[in-house]
Amino acid sequence: MSEEAFTRVEAFLEHAPYARFLGLRLELAGDEMTAILPFAPHLVGNPILPALHGGVIGAFMEMTALAQLSLVQPERRIPKTIDITIEYLRPGRAQETYARATLRKIGRRVANVQVECWQDSRAQPVAGMTGHFLLREPVQV
Repeated sequence: MSEEAFTRVEAFLEHAPYARFLGLRLELAGDEMTAILPFAPHLVGNPILPALHGGVIGAFMEMTALAQLSLVQPERRIPKTIDITIEYLRPGRAQETYARATLRKIGRRVANVQVECWQDSRAQPVAGMTGHFLLREPVQV
C-alpha cells in the first residue's frame, strides 16, 4: 500500500460528513490498516448502559471496509455498497473502538469483505460484518 493511497483515503474520510460525525481515524502499520472510532457522548444509543448506537457500529465497519478497498485499489473510485450483514455480538461500551477489514475476494466487479470490530481485546469482538461492494471504474484524469 502506498502512502499516496493512504492520503487519498484519509481525504475521502475528511470529506464524508458521517465519517467526520463519527470522528473516524485510520492508522497504517506495514500492510495492516486499523480504523479507530474515538468515543464521544453523541455516539451513545443506550444511555442506561451506556452503549454505542448499533448504527454507529455498523457505519464504522462499513467505512472501514470501503477504506480498505480504496487502499488496495487506489486507482478506482470509491466502491459502492451492494449489501452488508452485521452480527452484533456484545454491547459496544462507551470507549474507543477499533476495526480491521479482511478482503476475502476481489473480482472484476464485486469484492467480498469481512470486518471485525473490538474494544479491549481483538479476541472478544463487539461486532462483525460481511459486505459485498461494487468496484467502479478507475478515475479518469
